[in-house]
Amino acid sequence: MSEQTRGPIYYGWIVVAVAILSLVVSNGLSIGGIPVFYKSIRDDFVTTGAVAADRAESFIAFGASLTFLFSGLISPIAGWLIQRFPLKNLMLVGCAILGSGLLLHASANSAIAVYISRILMGISLGFVGVLPCVVLVSNWFVHRRGIALGVLLTGTSIGGVLIPPIATPLIERFGWRTAMMLLSLIVWLILAPFIAFFVKTEAGDPPSYSAGEERFLVEKEGLTFAEALKTRVFWIFASGAALIFYPIFVTSQQLILQGARIGFSPLQSSFVLSGLFAVSVAGKFLFGFLSDRFPPVHVVLISTAVMFTSTFLLLDLNSTTAFLFLIPFGLGYGGSFVLIQRLAADFFGQRDYPKILGAITIGDTLGAVLGGLVTGWLADKYSGDYTVGFYGVIIATGIAVILMTLLNLFATQLRAAGQIEAKNV
Repeated sequence: MSEQTRGPIYYGWIVVAVAILSLVVSNGLSIGGIPVFYKSIRDDFVTTGAVAADRAESFIAFGASLTFLFSGLISPIAGWLIQRFPLKNLMLVGCAILGSGLLLHASANSAIAVYISRILMGISLGFVGVLPCVVLVSNWFVHRRGIALGVLLTGTSIGGVLIPPIATPLIERFGWRTAMMLLSLIVWLILAPFIAFFVKTEAGDPPSYSAGEERFLVEKEGLTFAEALKTRVFWIFASGAALIFYPIFVTSQQLILQGARIGFSPLQSSFVLSGLFAVSVAGKFLFGFLSDRFPPVHVVLISTAVMFTSTFLLLDLNSTTAFLFLIPFGLGYGGSFVLIQRLAADFFGQRDYPKILGAITIGDTLGAVLGGLVTGWLADKYSGDYTVGFYGVIIATGIAVILMTLLNLFATQLRAAGQIEAKNV
């Protein structure tokens, strides 16, 4: 359907704004911002005897891994539901699950209760996290999809920028449990109402349009899910994406614990975490912009290579190298994150995009979980030191660069298959 001129703003950008808020809150509270709670949670559970001291790092890593794992496992189900039910309703369900998970975590007195709460947080992301938001925004944009998704996916990073400096003083003043309860109010009182009032997904819903380049509904052309699974490109792409998420998990969830070990104060650790996500915002804009002007498959290779070169700084982590690491890794991480979402649509089209992206997200999740569990296990083996675990980050990112190089070589397979989006690859 072509746009009609009925207002000063193309409604797609309002949808983008609400989707950004969804990612700020959902990812910020379940993934990006929650690491500032880890030291307090770990010390509390060790002190009370709920967790053995020699298993403390694995306890934290396993809880975080559960969130990633279930966010991935729910993705195919969420993708199926997205094609059958209104996105608004599913996003509101996600809000309820996220808010409940935070409240359960805040009152947990056992490792099992923490694990259940982290599972709920992961499930919530299937309904109010990246997958539904990317599908929502992709339906509104065609020619400027790269920049629209780049703007949207800054939300995952902005949550990591904003939540730590908000949560840290609350933790210091009220304790981690009360701080978590207070932060859960953001879900109930801000996010849910905005979704209820502003998310529009049907052609007749938007209250205003403006003349522009976009079509509202994207033709549902491209490969089916079964057809995509038969291509080499799918498996190379999915494997590379999974390995990219190995270092993303470790740096966003466990780097802060190594910072505390080498003497960073809670405020300094919070600044490192916020800094990582702040730089990734720039990476998402930068590489999203570049992907609209150059072949996205070339751009993702560059962003992954930037990540790889920076990981060697982790082997000698101190106050100087920590901040030097943040800039290139954050840029590359932000760019790679955006391009994974975009290339899933560009490679395979819109016909089964939710299912295909859901399957790729499972791979991302497995890569993240593997990174978290291996790194946490090695940290316990070395008395809480994460340095040896960081070797895995270097190896995983290096293999990801190789796979993204192969992806560039095999991308012509999609052109031969006659994909509608293949010319953009």
